Amino acid sequence: MTEQKIRVLVAKPGLDGHDRGAKVVARALRDAGMEVIYTGLRQTPEMIAEAALQEDVDVVGLSILSGAHMALAPRILELLKANGQTQVKVFIGGIIPDEDVVRLKQLGISGVYGPGASTEQIVADIRGAVSGVAA
Repeated sequence: MTEQKIRVLVAKPGLDGHDRGAKVVARALRDAGMEVIYTGLRQTPEMIAEAALQEDVDVVGLSILSGAHMALAPRILELLKANGQTQVKVFIGGIIPDEDVVRLKQLGISGVYGPGASTEQIVADIRGAVSGVAA
């Protein structure tokens, strides 16, 4: 019996056009054996939630460098919930001030990562969140 691969949607919501970090993380997840769907730049929360539904993902990874994380992340969580996808884990990476990390986690974000975060830690955290075991 083979273990089902974790399906991850990597998305760039908002208007920032820098996606190198998102691509680095997407490759690390793929290299770790996960199925990765990258939506590309300038996605709306509605586009991300619809892609997560259509692709039947376990995880949504958001890369936000624009500073709009406190508007975009809650909206994406709201849309996922409206789609009945409460089991989908959401992670966020980017330029996130320390004072926003606690609030994002209270809203339901599973992990928050800044520049230079370890891809090994991100992989471990995703595996832990999907399996229900803290990494």
